[in-house]
Amino acid sequence: MTDKRLIHLVDDDEAIRHSASFMLRHAGFTVRTYRDGVQFLDEINPDEIGCVLLDVRMPVMDGIAVLSAMDEQGIDLPVVVLTGHGDVSVAVEAMKAGAIDFIEKPYEKQTLLSAISTAFDRIDDAVAYHDRASRARAKLSTLTPREYDVLERLVQGLTNKAIAADLSISARTVEIHRGHLMEKLEADSLSAALKTAFHAGIGIDSEA
Repeated sequence: MTDKRLIHLVDDDEAIRHSASFMLRHAGFTVRTYRDGVQFLDEINPDEIGCVLLDVRMPVMDGIAVLSAMDEQGIDLPVVVLTGHGDVSVAVEAMKAGAIDFIEKPYEKQTLLSAISTAFDRIDDAVAYHDRASRARAKLSTLTPREYDVLERLVQGLTNKAIAADLSISARTVEIHRGHLMEKLEADSLSAALKTAFHAGIGIDSEA
């Protein structure tokens, strides 16, 4: 799967760009290199899934400024920061600004690959989360308004009797609506129905 995994390498040191990109391509990644943060921000396509290897000490625009600009522009890609020896304070600042990890130069190949693996795990988790949410919302869209009302109250932990009183309907009617919503949500248990509701955002906060 790594042959389709995109890495953006941002470093003003041409030798590092050459050596790191060669190693990463040999490991099966697609690599795009940028001589500085300005070029990266000018050329990056935020809709492409990938991770960023970002040097913190660069002329014109340092890594912290790049992280700040990414946040302002809504570029939500995991960033691994590359620092020089002794730049721990800068690395900490970078992580506070949104970087997920940092590596000190000179770095070992396995250390770099491990950090990249963590970055792509973060991407995979986000993609899986959005997929689950999308599927859950699609299922909920098939519910009638009254079935949705019942589901909201199930999420609140109410019993059928309490739901009936809250909606001014009979407990039997609640049972019927509950059966229909379970079928539409393809849920074989209350737990499964609640998970679908949670994935769709119901009950996550007070305004859900």
